[in-house]
Amino acid sequence: MPIALLSVSNKTGLVDFATGLVRLKWELVSTGGTATVLRSGGLAVRDIADLTGMPEMLDGRVKTLHPAVHGGILARRDRPEHQQQIQQAGIQHIGLVVVNLYPFRETAARADAMPDDVIEQIDIGGPALLRSAAKNFAGVTAVVDPADYTRVLLALEGEDDDLDLRRLLAGKVFAHTASYDAAIAGWFAARRNDQFPDRLTMPFERAHVLRYGENPDQRAAFYVERPGAGLDAIDQHGGKELSFNNVLDLEGALVASDPFRAAGETCCAIIKHTTPCGLATGTSALDAYRKALACDPASAFGSVISFTVPVDDAAADAISSLFVECIVAPAFSASALEILGRKKNLRVLVGSPEWTPGSMDYKRVRGGMLMQDRPPAELGRPSWRVVSKREPNEAEWSDLEFAWRAVASVKSNAIVIAKAGATIGIGAGQMSRVDAAFLAVHKAAQAGLDTHGAVMGSDAYFPFRDGVDHAAEAGVTAIIQPGGSVKDAEVIGAADERGIAMVVTGRRTFRH
Repeated sequence: MPIALLSVSNKTGLVDFATGLVRLKWELVSTGGTATVLRSGGLAVRDIADLTGMPEMLDGRVKTLHPAVHGGILARRDRPEHQQQIQQAGIQHIGLVVVNLYPFRETAARADAMPDDVIEQIDIGGPALLRSAAKNFAGVTAVVDPADYTRVLLALEGEDDDLDLRRLLAGKVFAHTASYDAAIAGWFAARRNDQFPDRLTMPFERAHVLRYGENPDQRAAFYVERPGAGLDAIDQHGGKELSFNNVLDLEGALVASDPFRAAGETCCAIIKHTTPCGLATGTSALDAYRKALACDPASAFGSVISFTVPVDDAAADAISSLFVECIVAPAFSASALEILGRKKNLRVLVGSPEWTPGSMDYKRVRGGMLMQDRPPAELGRPSWRVVSKREPNEAEWSDLEFAWRAVASVKSNAIVIAKAGATIGIGAGQMSRVDAAFLAVHKAAQAGLDTHGAVMGSDAYFPFRDGVDHAAEAGVTAIIQPGGSVKDAEVIGAADERGIAMVVTGRRTFRH
């Protein structure tokens, strides 16, 4: 009778799978909690201690680390000397190893988890069993994923030797243990505040294969650090599955609204090609949406929209007249879901996904990876300085704060013109800053919005005074920018000539 060794943390489908093994005349050998579950399902199970002749010890830290286990897994079936050695040692073949690992990631992600709790979830015996079985896939089947139980049973029922399946399952094992070890290495690096370790290990798991990438002739998939976290935690109502571009624009929408959510403000961000075409705060979701839409209603066609507050039926009714790809908000009223549900292709996404504390930002380049700190969500006043002769008035201060939060989410070179808590002109992704300023003024004029009395935000310093002159000619009365140009004196002098109040923040907010 062939032996199957089962030792799992995730008990999903375990009893049904083991029942199928018994039906196929396999003997079940198991450990602790897994054996208890199998016996409660009415199955006969042999304890691992019976196989090894040693009791489980050290609070379960040692139970399968024994030659009777690993010898039975690793012995090559095609080598007579291996068979002779295990026969002399009284070791039996183990033909099937079913293991999934302690929930390290889940424990480490808990805010209340103590270091000792996390360390105890570092599985030792499980990876050793899996790696042994996967190494000897020519004679042993290694199963790490409960989703494979059915296909394994079907293969075992067949008369043919399914070497291809065992090879595939072995590959899954090594991918799984590599990801598991990467999560552990990442936890240790975070504990010592080592943000840039000598070796970068990144545990990602495929969440979805996407229809295609940025273009139809590109393959694509979405991978997550931890299933059910970040964007994978969003609950979708209606519409097709998210596309590659939808996910990118969704992230852009959340980046745009995050600073306002952190400040506790009601905000709406309308995103096209990962950058805002409208961004506003308001007294309600509807008010913020209307103000954001006014900035560039033409570009809002086919956009992704984010809110920092729940969407009610009034906001939903207004949005329903526009073609929108996705809307994300912390919640939607029942009537809002009903209204938006009438639009067949609209994805309504519920959630406020957060970044894991201490998360880094990664950008892929050929042959390598760039890694950096994530920018802070809240961008406040403490280090700001008024460098002009004129101080901003209170209304200008409010709009300058808004403009500084808003410009951080716009692709650089970036300029925003803002008034009454809303963008009225956005210049994004330009090769020169004066062109970004020109475009922001042009977009405001195109939308019929009055720039007189507005403020301007710039994500980096003005290299020359021409950007300030463009602002003045449009009626802008206050500017916020990082400062730091070799021509700061000339730029500040231009602001004073024009009666513009100028604030410098001392930090740049490029978004490449």
